[in-house]
Amino acid sequence: MKATSLLEKQHRKVESLFKQLESGKSEPAPLLAELANELVAHMAIEQESFYPAVRQIKEDLILESYEEHAIAELALKRLLATDPEDISFKARVTTLKELIQHHVEEEEEELFPKVEEAIDEKRLAELGKELKAEFEQRLAEGYEALLPAGYKKTSADKTSHAKHANGANPA
Repeated sequence: MKATSLLEKQHRKVESLFKQLESGKSEPAPLLAELANELVAHMAIEQESFYPAVRQIKEDLILESYEEHAIAELALKRLLATDPEDISFKARVTTLKELIQHHVEEEEEELFPKVEEAIDEKRLAELGKELKAEFEQRLAEGYEALLPAGYKKTSADKTSHAKHANGANPA
């Protein structure tokens, strides 16, 4: 499966989890944990592998994506710290969902078409295979292991600065 298709499939899974969480028909705690695991693993593979691989194609959008991940991560941390019975819980679910929807829309409508134009099918399939393996590994680690503690640092800060110091483009 090509990288962009894999990422789109993961987007659909997260959207489904938001719908289930918002419906109020299921126990929120396990759904929230599954959402956090899926979302954090997805952001990790984008930040650590996909974005560096495609950064030169649409650098401004990649840099914006890192920032959107940082804001989404903060919103996720706030949601995870909120009791489902708290009056703010539903608002925090909605806010995170809207942040993610905006981000997904930009990726699928702006970034992915550019990536598919610039990178051949074979390389996209190889990258997809790499991303899938990384995703499974990150999912197994769980969101608690992947989310930096506190609110001052996000995984997006750590990844974007480490891999792109001094404006160097990854190979």
